[in-house]
Amino acid sequence: MNENAKLELNKALEISKKKTLRELFAAEENRASRYTVKAAGWLLDYSKNLVDKKAMKHLIAMAEASSLKEEIERMFSGEKINATEGRAVLHTALRNVDENAKVIVDGVDVIPEVRATLAKMAEFSNLVRSGKWLGFTGKKIKSIVNIGIGGSDLGPVMANIALTPYSKRSIKCYFVSNVDSTHLAETLRQVKAESTLFIVASKTFTTQETMSNAAAAREWLVARLKDDKAVARHFVAVSTAAEEVKKFGIDTANMFGFWDWVGGRYSLPSAIGLSLMISIGPANFTKMLKGYWKMDTHFRTAPFERNMPVILALLGILYSNGYGAQSYAVLPYDQYLSRLPAYLQQLDMESNGKSVARDGSKATWDTGPIVWGEPGTNGQHAFYQLIHQGTRLIPCDFIAACRTHNEISDLHDKLMANFFAQTQALALGKTADECRAEGVSEELVAFKTFEGNKPTNTLLTEKLTPETFGALIALYEHKIFVQGIIWNIYSFDQWGVQLGKVLAKGVLADLTSAKHSFAHDSSTNALVATYRKALKR
Repeated sequence: MNENAKLELNKALEISKKKTLRELFAAEENRASRYTVKAAGWLLDYSKNLVDKKAMKHLIAMAEASSLKEEIERMFSGEKINATEGRAVLHTALRNVDENAKVIVDGVDVIPEVRATLAKMAEFSNLVRSGKWLGFTGKKIKSIVNIGIGGSDLGPVMANIALTPYSKRSIKCYFVSNVDSTHLAETLRQVKAESTLFIVASKTFTTQETMSNAAAAREWLVARLKDDKAVARHFVAVSTAAEEVKKFGIDTANMFGFWDWVGGRYSLPSAIGLSLMISIGPANFTKMLKGYWKMDTHFRTAPFERNMPVILALLGILYSNGYGAQSYAVLPYDQYLSRLPAYLQQLDMESNGKSVARDGSKATWDTGPIVWGEPGTNGQHAFYQLIHQGTRLIPCDFIAACRTHNEISDLHDKLMANFFAQTQALALGKTADECRAEGVSEELVAFKTFEGNKPTNTLLTEKLTPETFGALIALYEHKIFVQGIIWNIYSFDQWGVQLGKVLAKGVLADLTSAKHSFAHDSSTNALVATYRKALKR
């Protein structure tokens, strides 16, 4: 964060702390409309934030002081903004539905290759969905098991749940990521070998967790179908490592590639989304891409003061760097979005969980916040007490759709009543005088008073569809990008993921070898010894 950006943040903070949300609403009769933005099928009401017109002006100036506009263009145009890995960052190219689009990387337009991969995915998906792709014994595919981890799992599993209403119900999708054998074992208990298709998602085909699970799944399949040749009819790969894929027994004609300019946590619109395309069909997958593209276009072209991702990013920085908020809660009032908080944990925390500035110096400001959440109304009976009356400031994003896919009695009205009431309660609270007016005894007034002034964003769409879903994911992608730019960190590498993996290889050798090397620190040596003793090694 440069000095000009810090100066603007401090000015915004000074204004922000002067008035409560009660006072802000009292001062602006049209506050709700002034602080509402619409884009790509979504409405953002950010009126319940600790800002006024002057504070927002300084926050916008903070973005401008960080050269945000130029950085947005650098990303969309294919410059190698992932500097520590020397890569472009072009997840936006995966969903660019503009017929005349061209995106050049190293002198090559990547759009034709992207569309060729999507066409290949569509052809394969249609074969599976129509029952024309048969297993080794001639049975139709009824179960899809996606084996991946990180972005190769979190995106597809979250999206498959989110778009369940659009899925082909006769094909069930399962997801295996954890190298804990229980995850694979419990999944395999639910499927039959002759009607199951495995999608192995690993760019290099060397990811330890993914390939360990894939090898075990292969062994399970061959044991039941009694022939190694069965692998070619029951396994496909999302990878670029053709030789490794071939060694595994997968026909490379059934290998779907993607590119080094697509980060794992941004890869859902790529071949990583193959399980989703099989589930919801190519037409709905294309609608999802259109939703992404609509939000991409809005982000790239809208002025900052009406730019939804920019506004969310600036408010997040105000609370993180101004008020010291260490986390924010994502609260979808939609059961189909139950895995959205987990997905956003990786998207945000892997992107902006950095303590080193772009010049290699130690960052002197807080960066990536902790992301967490749970669907409403479940969370109301769990952690909302802390948000309402705890000592920590926890900004919240409330997300919902006006129309439900499942009309049962008045359940959706009750859900939405809670949705609207919670943001009102968090913003305005309840004063001691209001408690007394309700007849609360004096000894309980302090306990039943709510100070309010808890900031929230409300994101509302007409209905959760493939298109509005795609737009929602793009919204958070771009929000995170904006914050990384202002914090002056690299959002598209993830070196912190690697150290534990490297050390695990050495520890694994000590767990399985004939003799313990005792080559680690005293704690690790003792724990390994306890493990070996339990297994009588």
